[in-house]
Amino acid sequence: MDSKEILRDLIKFNTINDKENKEIINYIENYLKEKGFKTEYKSKCLVMSNKEECEIGFLGHTDTVPYSNDWLTNPFELKEEDGKLYGLGTCDMKGSIAAILSVVSKINLNKYEKGIKLYFTYDEEIGFSGIRELVDKVSFPKYMIIGEPTYNEIINSSKGLLELKVSFNGISSHASKPEEGISAIQNCVNFINELNIYYEELRKEIINDKYATMNIGIINGGTCSNSVPSYCEITIDFRTVIDNQNKKIIDKVNELIKKYDSKCYILNSINPFTSDRNINISDYITEASFINSSNKYILGVGPVNPHKTNEFIEIRSLNKLEEQYINLIKEKLE
Repeated sequence: MDSKEILRDLIKFNTINDKENKEIINYIENYLKEKGFKTEYKSKCLVMSNKEECEIGFLGHTDTVPYSNDWLTNPFELKEEDGKLYGLGTCDMKGSIAAILSVVSKINLNKYEKGIKLYFTYDEEIGFSGIRELVDKVSFPKYMIIGEPTYNEIINSSKGLLELKVSFNGISSHASKPEEGISAIQNCVNFINELNIYYEELRKEIINDKYATMNIGIINGGTCSNSVPSYCEITIDFRTVIDNQNKKIIDKVNELIKKYDSKCYILNSINPFTSDRNINISDYITEASFINSSNKYILGVGPVNPHKTNEFIEIRSLNKLEEQYINLIKEKLE
């Protein structure tokens, strides 16, 4: 089967929030068994290899994000039009999974002393539960390829993630006598203003034109307009580019909250991963940040349009990715 045929099958599985995880994992396992691969580990994840000792590995997550109602095609049916393939997960990241599944049937892997190992995870879109499970259970070879969409560009670094929740306590009073209370929302606003000043300094730390980003994604507080609010809560998302930035941000936030009756909770803290040479860094976090491997690369299909309505990839990109994967396997195994 070529990659387009395999992708057509993969798209049929509704893996939004891992709904049909069992079905897609069984499909991949059965396909690879026919190609001589053996199952090393299986849960909601799947790890398979063709040799005892492996030099290179490929990783892909099987889950997708939900789709919006304004899709023009059936998200679970692959549609080909004008050299493009439409469907939920074509870009992120079933296209890359289809490419590697196709590739293993096109190379005589038996002639190589060492083998390849394939990893398929779940819950990448929300909590990274799949890769967290694997790093505690299995090993990774010297070279790892993560198939996130890159439009066939090899990426050797990616941003980290820091998600914080900060809660503010106040004292409620009637709106006509605000001096008798303490506004949790006003404390939150003051905190945000100070954090924005710090962010302007943070973004000056640049690697290859990339800098840390900050987004206040959620804010909740107050119950009605005629009461001084006694509680407020915000959730902040940082995407970091330097190894020690997560710690620096946490230290700064902890310093700021001492001025207010507030607490900081760390929801996620994942450091970026960077290469020592020719850094080419992605804007998004990937499962590469969790993997203990000496050489990690992100390489997948394109154009890069994950999480968007009418998600698609170009057929030429998919075909090129197959060639790139074949060349990488031959280069590392020969």
